Amino acid sequence: MNWTLVFGCIALLVYILSPWMNLKTVQRAIGITLFLEVFYLLGHYIMEWPFPTPLVLVQLLVASSLGVGLGVCFSKVWPLPLHKGFERIFRTFLIVIPALGLGMGLQIFMQGAQATQAIYLIFALAAWIGSGQFVKVEKENQTISNKTANGVS
Repeated sequence: MNWTLVFGCIALLVYILSPWMNLKTVQRAIGITLFLEVFYLLGHYIMEWPFPTPLVLVQLLVASSLGVGLGVCFSKVWPLPLHKGFERIFRTFLIVIPALGLGMGLQIFMQGAQATQAIYLIFALAAWIGSGQFVKVEKENQTISNKTANGVS
């Protein structure tokens, strides 16, 4: 059985069943995937990298979707503080370092020993981007979405 299909089904189930995954989360995962597809396509023509096959494109989608999902779950547990400071730095390290390890395992399962893409970095970057989904509110001690915290209604 192909591990890409297994992880893709897991990502689909997480996005369907989780109450925290909304349209904004899906847009982030698709946006990261689109950027990576263009990046690897340009890399083929400019630097003569291997051409991204449809399987590679699906692997990029699965890795970015799972990474954003992990980031959103982490954001729900520990929301992003409103003010910059040591807590944001510490929080970033606590999401990125384990995400790199999980991404290495994901890369070994999906691409094997001869990987052509940096799935582990894609997974960690997507987790970091997804971890900005929920923001702390100091006065009411509750979390709100990032869109409301920035003043956009």
